[in-house]
Amino acid sequence: MERPVTEADLAFEHVPETDQSFENALAKARDGDRLGVDDAIELLTTGTDSDGIDRRRKERVLEAADRRRAEQVGEEVTFIANLNNNVTTACNVGCLFCNFKDAAHTFESDTEIETAGFTKTPAESREIVADAVERGIYEVTSVSGLHPAFALDEEHREILEAHPNPKEVNYKPPAVYDTSPGTYTDQLSAMSVDGVHVHSMTPEEAYHARRGTDWSYEEVYRRLQEAGLDTVPGTAAEILVEEVREVICPGKISTEGWLEAMEAAANVGLGMTATIMYGHVENEAHRAMHLKRIRDLQDRTGNITEFVPLSFIHQNTPLYEHDVVSGGASIDEDELLIAVSRLFLDNIDHIQASWVKYGDEQGLKMLSCGADDYMGTILSEEITKRAGGGFGEFRSFEDYVEMISSIGRVPVERSTDYKQRRVIDPDDPPFGPRLGPKADGTPLLTRAEREERAVPADD
Repeated sequence: MERPVTEADLAFEHVPETDQSFENALAKARDGDRLGVDDAIELLTTGTDSDGIDRRRKERVLEAADRRRAEQVGEEVTFIANLNNNVTTACNVGCLFCNFKDAAHTFESDTEIETAGFTKTPAESREIVADAVERGIYEVTSVSGLHPAFALDEEHREILEAHPNPKEVNYKPPAVYDTSPGTYTDQLSAMSVDGVHVHSMTPEEAYHARRGTDWSYEEVYRRLQEAGLDTVPGTAAEILVEEVREVICPGKISTEGWLEAMEAAANVGLGMTATIMYGHVENEAHRAMHLKRIRDLQDRTGNITEFVPLSFIHQNTPLYEHDVVSGGASIDEDELLIAVSRLFLDNIDHIQASWVKYGDEQGLKMLSCGADDYMGTILSEEITKRAGGGFGEFRSFEDYVEMISSIGRVPVERSTDYKQRRVIDPDDPPFGPRLGPKADGTPLLTRAEREERAVPADD
């Protein structure tokens, strides 16, 4: 059972106080100087010399970030034709910010507890991805709960089966459950359909895939790569400061563990993204420290293609239900986080605006705050929706072209690694993907299918 967080848990060592001034920090940002943590704190707070966000100062930060974006990547706004295929919601880590998970024991065959969650077999994953590839998508993103029956591969399963205390390594055999997720390598092989790009295996999942062994993260990611893994999503980062993680996800991979896993993925040649999940219990000092750790990681690896700020969706999460938080980040905080990410992360070209988190209107605004990528079609989205997000699960190429053109920017279809790019002419419909193995420009969904998805499901 999750322990309610107390006020004592939130007596943080790191607080947003600096000896720097807002004006000095902004001048450094405008001049293109490399910013420090204190600079980032000043910009995120619009000055620690007063409480609250100063709207006039905020606009100056946004203008500096938008100018940097134009200098760094120009006027193109990129997006991708992708699918989310999350394998299972079964998990018993107990992160307080999450409502995607379902308690793993509710999936067991002999339980009398009904679960609203799901587990997909490798065959089911393959069928879902194959259908999406036929429609034209070329990236599948897969991020899943830490199912106790998951093992890296058959060798790993043998080690877990022989462990003297399976509970110690969070393992139960597949026979205990109604549905087996197979192994991680089974799932990756199944999703590797017709040249689709497989974007999966977060550091947290890699940690789960080596439990009970002395294997390095390099060994784990090498085996995953051989099974079909192409790039790694840098989620599970949340806030890379231990005093925050101890409150919101005490059972999760540590800051150092996350960084170690990401560096290992880069060492075996895997590209990756990086994220921040903000707007819960952390403060601006923690956000700035997180940005510094991401920038340092990129200095060491050079493998991060994009940074993805994820605004905390609070409605159905334990943090909200336990009255630890009363809401998420404000719009001002969202805009400043995007802007400061652009100004601080001088070694990462692309900053993503997530319409799943911000919605269409605010997502477009983020493209004038320093962001240049507008996410992907998704086709299915379960994590944010289960946390209470209300911005839908699908955006068509037509939606993208219309929205991006409406703000005077250039719509560009891209590959996962940004190496393939196709500028789309807004005056040349219909609009559909062309970069995928079976993409011929046909819209991903028919009008009837889109209308069906727009109708709310019955409760």
